[in-house]
Amino acid sequence: MHQQKRQPELVEGNLPVFVFPTELIFYADDQSTHKQVLTLYNPYEFALKFKVLCTTPNKYVVVDAAGAVKPQCCVDIVIRHRDVRSCHYGVIDKFRLQVSEQSQRKALGRKEVIATLLPSAKEQQKEEEEKRIKEHLTESVFFEQSCQAENRTVSSGPSLLTVFLGVVCIAALMLPTLGDMESLVPLYLHLSVNQKLVAAYILGLITMAILRT
Repeated sequence: MHQQKRQPELVEGNLPVFVFPTELIFYADDQSTHKQVLTLYNPYEFALKFKVLCTTPNKYVVVDAAGAVKPQCCVDIVIRHRDVRSCHYGVIDKFRLQVSEQSQRKALGRKEVIATLLPSAKEQQKEEEEKRIKEHLTESVFFEQSCQAENRTVSSGPSLLTVFLGVVCIAALMLPTLGDMESLVPLYLHLSVNQKLVAAYILGLITMAILRT
């Protein structure tokens, strides 16, 4: 005789529960949001039964607050807000979904879903937009400060090319002029007056550029 394989015993409260969404937001000025849908998924190889509990059951109507989910299936749970008043704005309520095997009474897992009533979807969008603008401004200021600091670092002194040209011009002015026969410098290093004038002009431009930095 072949022994029937027994399913391992599940520990109470440790079974993951998959519910979407995990937060319900109701808007007082939008009746279409007064009814929300929770979807309970069962990815397991065995059927589950579920029960929906609430911290403030007088404010909500839960359609099919208890039922069963077949293996690898899902079920939709409809929740309606029936007490839309300003005194409830911003109050956080909680729903708890408990699941168990159909043949057992103990809860194998549970998942909490929060629910909040807000006065207006437009006000919520406005607050989110203001938050995004503040974040963008903060990032922009940081970017500008970084650029300014980088520019100051780059412009802190003359470039190597500028310094090299200045040294070449000074050396050219120190060389002897054509016709100076008493110089010990070789003849091919003698410069004309025009060449020295050009070197002096370039040296003047380099000096002004260095002073501006």
